[in-house]
Amino acid sequence: MDKPGTALLVMGCPEVPTQTSVVLYLANKLNKAGIDVTVAGTDAALKLTKVADPEGFYIKKTDDVDETIAQMAEKKLDFDLVFAFMHSDAGVVYAATITALSHAKVFALVFGKNAETLAEAIDFPAEKVVAKATHNPTPLKNKLDKVLQQQVIA
Repeated sequence: MDKPGTALLVMGCPEVPTQTSVVLYLANKLNKAGIDVTVAGTDAALKLTKVADPEGFYIKKTDDVDETIAQMAEKKLDFDLVFAFMHSDAGVVYAATITALSHAKVFALVFGKNAETLAEAIDFPAEKVVAKATHNPTPLKNKLDKVLQQQVIA
């Protein structure tokens, strides 16, 4: 893969605390690598990131996840990389939809109490990063770091 220029981070419901911290962490890593990052999410998820990053230091561009998907369906928008955060079936649906619309390399970041079971439901092409992380983001962060070093920021 050529050096990616754009990345989309997709957030669903922010019920599991791990999501917000890992989104901020990942946005920072990708920004430092020179990748243009957009974070799309539900209203609640975006509000959590804006409160955690009020100056927009880590997250410079945000959009409603449904609006982002609509623009992708209309071929007005696409990305080189997609990191889809999922801890429920809704996250899997978002990722499956984006995979069908995009030419991006998709990373399925599966976390939460039922991460392994949820990961088994993924039947679309995606690199799975699975960790049983709910309150402690470190297991997901550590696995993500390995994938980033091997496939994205090498």
